[in-house]
Amino acid sequence: MRILLAGGGTAGHTSPLLATADALRRIDPDVEVTALGTPRGLEVRVIPEAGYPLELIPPVPLPRKPSADLLRVPGRLKGAVSAALDVVERVDPAVIVGFGGYVSVPAYLAARRRHVPLVVHEGNALPGIANKLGARLTSHVATSFPGTPLRHAVYTGLPIRRMISTLDRPALREEARETFGLDADRPTLLVTGGSQGARRLNQSVSAAQRALADAGVQVLHVVGPAGEASVDRAAGDPPYVVVPYVDRMDLAYAAADLVVCRAGANTVTETAAVGLPAVFVPLPIGNGEQELNARPVVDAGGGLLVQDGAFTPEWVRATLPVLLHDSGRLHEMSAAAAELIPRDADDKLARMVLAAAR
Repeated sequence: MRILLAGGGTAGHTSPLLATADALRRIDPDVEVTALGTPRGLEVRVIPEAGYPLELIPPVPLPRKPSADLLRVPGRLKGAVSAALDVVERVDPAVIVGFGGYVSVPAYLAARRRHVPLVVHEGNALPGIANKLGARLTSHVATSFPGTPLRHAVYTGLPIRRMISTLDRPALREEARETFGLDADRPTLLVTGGSQGARRLNQSVSAAQRALADAGVQVLHVVGPAGEASVDRAAGDPPYVVVPYVDRMDLAYAAADLVVCRAGANTVTETAAVGLPAVFVPLPIGNGEQELNARPVVDAGGGLLVQDGAFTPEWVRATLPVLLHDSGRLHEMSAAAAELIPRDADDKLARMVLAAAR
């Protein structure tokens, strides 16, 4: 059986795609998975590295506001659909699965034209334009969060990688801290803005480094491929490790006692699933989906929610050293988060895909 998985751009789409691909192969080793993406996304690197063939079509970004660029969308979409139809002809999939984003609309329209069964997975609590369309073309719709307003929606959770869903943080902690050059016993803060980084997080945390050091807190700071953090450490200070990207996020999560992060669906799901207390700082643009993603974890007591404008160096200095030394509260936050998120969404979605194909 051949299956075409469409998704790309950022880790928010590629990570659940890869988790689902791996689950499909575990359930049925004879399944042949091909991914569909665009030339400008993270998928160009991570899909081949994971061992799956990747087909590319032109991206069709949808402007958020009326502009001259909006007039070009129909022509671009026509070309992308034509390219997607060519891929469908070559791959001949029994089912097409879309994870939203630029690449999914052409895939959904190609599935409709070729009468190929379609499965849609929505990563965010608030669905995007692509998946609103996709949900109108199929009855096989899965969501990462309960209550997502999509037709035919079934709550499965967000597929996450097995190295995350099976992670035992305490068991891996010593190895993780050694890997990143961190001390074995200090309170440890992880800072990550996702696959692209986050300037606000980078600037505010690095500006508060003196207060963190004085409190004995060490930091693992993932700044993103183009990000930076100004670090000026005195002799004897706790480590402040700056890296552009981390391939082994299981080790990063295991090393940390607390994470500061955005609230993309993938980040919210992974941190909650492994029981890592989080300070969520939602991206201040878009349609507000990041705050909605984080809300269930925050309401359950597994994290804090801080608006982007309020996440200042002063807030970091006043809040994070105290929280990182409050082991009782961190333990309560960890337990609250871990009880909330399903870890088997990859298997659930893979079985939905196989049922749709058959």
